[in-house]
Formats: sequence, C-alpha cells, structure tokens
Amino acid sequence: MSAAQVDTAAAYLRRLGVAEVPRATVPFDPGYDPATVVAHLEQSGQFMPMLKLSMATWLIADGSAVQRKITAARARDVPVVCGGGPFEIAAAQQVLPEYLDLCAAIGMTRIEAGEGFTDLAHDPDTVLALASARGLEVQFELGRKHDGPFDAAEAEELVEKGRRWLGAGAAQLVVEARESAAGVGLFGSDGSLDVQLADVFADAFGLATVVFEAPTKVSQFAMLDHFGHDVWLTNVRLEELLRVEIYRRGLHSDSWANERLRPAAPESPIDTTDSSRG
Repeated sequence: MSAAQVDTAAAYLRRLGVAEVPRATVPFDPGYDPATVVAHLEQSGQFMPMLKLSMATWLIADGSAVQRKITAARARDVPVVCGGGPFEIAAAQQVLPEYLDLCAAIGMTRIEAGEGFTDLAHDPDTVLALASARGLEVQFELGRKHDGPFDAAEAEELVEKGRRWLGAGAAQLVVEARESAAGVGLFGSDGSLDVQLADVFADAFGLATVVFEAPTKVSQFAMLDHFGHDVWLTNVRLEELLRVEIYRRGLHSDSWANERLRPAAPESPIDTTDSSRG
C-alpha cells in the first residue's frame, strides 16, 4: 500500500466504527529466520508493544542473525525482551551478571525473570539493581511450568509475589501458560480458561501491568472475549498476530458476536451510492 492507501484504509476503519486500541500483543520468536522476523515487523510492527525472543534460541543462533532481528525491531520502535528460561539458568549457574551484560550488549530492552523451573536465590531488589545498572528493564513471570493449573490459594500467593516484584521496580508481570495453554497456569487440561482466576490477576494489577501468555487460538480468543480490547497477550506467534488483532477489533467472524469487541455502529448510515454511475 502507498501512504495514501494506508490513510484511506485507516479512515475507512474509523468510519466503520473500529476502536483504536493501544499496542497490546507481544509476539514471540522461538527461532524464526531473520528475514521472517523483519518481514513481520514491516507488516505488523505497529501492533507490537514489544518483541519477545523466546527461550534460549537466540543464545545459540548466529550472532549476526540475532542482531538483524534486534536492529529491525528498534527501527520500528519495537523494544525487545528475552524470555525467562535463560535468566533462570543463568541465576542457577551463578552467572547472572554475565547474562545481563550480554543482554545489554546486544541491545535487549528488557529481560524476563522467573521461577518457572528453578528456585531463584536472588531477591527482587537485587535482580532489579543488577538489571538497572545495565540499562535493562525487568518483567517477572508468575507461575511454574510443570506444576499444572493454578488453584485459588496459589493464585493469591502469586499475587503477593507479583506485588513484591512491582515494588522493587519491575515493569510488568507475565502469567505463565507455556506454548500449550493446556494443563498449566490459568488453563485446564482441556485448554479452558479459568476466568475467575484470570480476574484475580487483572483485579490485583490492572490490564496494563499484567500480561497473559496466550499461545493458541483458543486461549487468545478466550482472553479477548473475557477482558475485551485492552488485555495484553504474549507468546503469540508472528504469523498469528494479525488474526489476534482483527479479533481484538471485532473484525473476525467469531468476535463480531461479542458486543465488547464488535465495532460501534456508525453515527450515520454509510453512503452506498456509487458516485461514478450517472
């Protein structure tokens, strides 16, 4: 599209009643090639509040390829965050300062901390001080990766843990769902969302602070159906980002039925007269 065509499409969406919503979907890169990441940034970077380099794939990939991704994201004003697995391993192996040095050196904006499969010996204040000294933001992931779905008592414990991390200076909190959104965190073994427990986190922290991992179509749609336009989602694959965003805006056949997502009715009827015909 040319710039004029983009402006025309934007004007049409406004006329259609589509809500203007802030960036709230953080896609993740589990190891895509640089050309794929760059192309998706060009196509959809306007919807990304951050790009997540997931797991430890960026540590073993070719360094110049990783740098291409980070440089392309920064050029689109998309900050880059790395997933929490490498943080946990670095802390367990007692090389956390070196890990943070590396993250800062290659241009990460934020690191994710967590205790998904390890027990963290460092307290929140220590982690935030180490990261801040290197110009890095921190987000903390709530929940274990292998302990199954949350119950009410665990959710309340995680809320208290989240408050400690926010109090130390963490930018956001992430609720664990892995890559399956089934039998973990807020999701039952059948992939169903426990909306009451999801509300516990949303009520405690607000939708701008808590980010929900939603790696599958079912989990993405369930979160948007329940919370509406403003919910932050992550672990969304790059090729699924636009589908999430049309759903968020009520432009998907399944979200049209949800009054919270459906575009508002135009203030006046749309003129369907074809002015080119006499």
